[in-house]
Amino acid sequence: MTLSRPLRWGAAIVAGILMTVAFTVILIPSRELEGIVSRLLAREGYTFHAGRFGKAFPLGISAKGVTIATDEGPVLRFDRVAARLALLPLLTGKAVVTMDATVGPGRVSGSYRPSNGGKGTLEARDVRLEDIPFFKTVAGAEIKGLLTVAASFTGAGHRIAGQLRLEVKGADIRGVAIGGTPLPDAAYDTVRGMVRVASGRATLDSFTLQGADLYIRLKGDSPLATPLGASPLNLTLELMPQPAFLDRQKLVFVLLSKYLVTPGHYQLPVRGTLAKPLLL
Repeated sequence: MTLSRPLRWGAAIVAGILMTVAFTVILIPSRELEGIVSRLLAREGYTFHAGRFGKAFPLGISAKGVTIATDEGPVLRFDRVAARLALLPLLTGKAVVTMDATVGPGRVSGSYRPSNGGKGTLEARDVRLEDIPFFKTVAGAEIKGLLTVAASFTGAGHRIAGQLRLEVKGADIRGVAIGGTPLPDAAYDTVRGMVRVASGRATLDSFTLQGADLYIRLKGDSPLATPLGASPLNLTLELMPQPAFLDRQKLVFVLLSKYLVTPGHYQLPVRGTLAKPLLL
């Protein structure tokens, strides 16, 4: 069977793309690839450290013992991370980057297609909140629970648009303070949230924490900044405690008394930045 000339040309182009990508990944030293990753994150205001960095079969990179941090301290840690170029899309001349990672017993996966402005997805399953250092670094808080995330987005940088849904089962939040003002310690059966991103802003469509003793609702928006921790906040945090719970933590609620709008309903205006939230 003889291929027609257009098919032969197409096969040659696809083979050329595969060979170019393969030789690029194979020939560039791992140290140089790690430097590229570090510089890309540095542009966004983050530092990158990996206990081990190398190449992943067939066309990709992998790292173990990864820490991503800001000047304030670590915000993300991964036991293992790998990013690869998917082979099947390359056969049609398209690039798709896939990612998978582990955080303790949890798994994170995603994909990104840079063509046509960019399109991606991200999922996280069974990630323990205590394995995410962001909360300790930013709020000095002890937070536990099992996190699930599903996100989809288009574009990149300030042109990014999309949505993120999250859910936490068995949340336990202690030691949270905003601008030096403590919030009540509490356990929550379920935490649910929906964040939409468009036109350079992130908007909380809904974010609720439902517990037997305390109900919390967070709403508002924030323009996206670089790094993300510099994003200015325009949020309202509502606390609705049960009377018995309020009595058990009366000292905390005395400090919050100026935010009482009706009996059993507190509204706290949260400003500052994501890295340094403040109460007005």
